[in-house]
Amino acid sequence: MTISEAFKLSNMRLSHQNAFLTVCLLYVCAVASSKGANITLSVSTTAKSPVFKPAETGDSRASLISLLSAFPDDLEVSDYCNDLLRLFGQRYVAYINCLVPSSRPVKVCQNCYDAYGSLVTTYTNISSEQLGPANESCRDSLLRSDRLMVVYLLFNNLKDLWTKAGCDNCITNGFLSLTDDTLYFMSTLNQTLTCFERYQQGNHTELCKNCKSAYKGLSELYSGMEKNQTMCIDIEDGMNMTRRLWSKNFKCSFPREETVPVIAVSSFMLFLPIIFYLSSFLHSEQKKRKLIHPKRAKSYSSSLMNIQDKQS
Repeated sequence: MTISEAFKLSNMRLSHQNAFLTVCLLYVCAVASSKGANITLSVSTTAKSPVFKPAETGDSRASLISLLSAFPDDLEVSDYCNDLLRLFGQRYVAYINCLVPSSRPVKVCQNCYDAYGSLVTTYTNISSEQLGPANESCRDSLLRSDRLMVVYLLFNNLKDLWTKAGCDNCITNGFLSLTDDTLYFMSTLNQTLTCFERYQQGNHTELCKNCKSAYKGLSELYSGMEKNQTMCIDIEDGMNMTRRLWSKNFKCSFPREETVPVIAVSSFMLFLPIIFYLSSFLHSEQKKRKLIHPKRAKSYSSSLMNIQDKQS
């Protein structure tokens, strides 16, 4: 091999090495550029993310509290209204705690009227347009400041329960005490149940005989209160319980006196068509027998005598 040929061969090898290095350099540049793009993209995405992630630091909490306390003074609830709201919550809980144990047997009116009266008084102070000690009204701030109106809904739910129970019929005005009719009915009911308890052991025949007058008096008293609409759910439930004991548990019967006139009137109405058709039949037979009226017979006999006289 000559010197010129060797020089050409070395130049060819150098050119191939340069090409290889160039390709490697381009590959490295491409990889580096792609990583840089990804890093830039992730950083920009994090910077432009709409998700708010508050930092768990004391400074951020302090700034948040200062932001919440920056409401105008006219939107804040005064101390007087806060006291009324707190008192309403306490009396609401007290009334609920009374209702649940009194739900069975039902004694919601006679046991919880005092708690309900206190709740009504507090709600009246909240909803009243009259100004309080600080010349302010809590009606708008506590009842009408939001769409939900929590205090209004809570009170009206309990008010509907009180109305459906008919407790106003058993409680005096001002929620002071039970009415006299209610007290008398409860006393009579206790006497009847005491009689049941005395004779419930053994043969129930003695119970039906000895407690008949007490049960009869209780039934008459209940009928009068039902007619006059002076009873509540407590009286209704107490009477229903007594009736179940009398008829279902003790198998006692108590015929009502008002059934006798009903049976008499029904029997009369049943036999009335028979009486009508029988009387019509007898009247028609009597007409058939009277073929000649008395006046016509008398005139006929007189005319017959005149004819005989003329012939003679």
